[in-house]
Amino acid sequence: MVEVGLFDALRRRRGRAGAPRKASESDTTHLQVWASTRQGVEAYVEPPTTVTETTVVLIAHDGEWTRRRIGSLAAAQRFGHKHGIPVYEVARVGYPKRMREYTRRLKSQERRGEQPDQR
Repeated sequence: MVEVGLFDALRRRRGRAGAPRKASESDTTHLQVWASTRQGVEAYVEPPTTVTETTVVLIAHDGEWTRRRIGSLAAAQRFGHKHGIPVYEVARVGYPKRMREYTRRLKSQERRGEQPDQR
């Protein structure tokens, strides 16, 4: 008879997670399309975590934003150079005020039961 410990299943599940999720072609495509349909886009690179590799937040002039995996700071810099987008490290400069204000507006609209502005 084999004894199974209370936390054995959790340990096995956690063991499979192992490496952070990698950036995919669909992530890059999303970023390209999003940036090409917005004005005044800037890129803010977020450092990797134990769950996700490096991500980039693209923020438009009005504060609208999107986040996707990018692979590395160097990959984000190449993406920015290719698309004429300035690239910042969020750990050094923080997020711009317009992003926080945009998010606040969306939450306020949702509380009032309004449809958020969509493109």
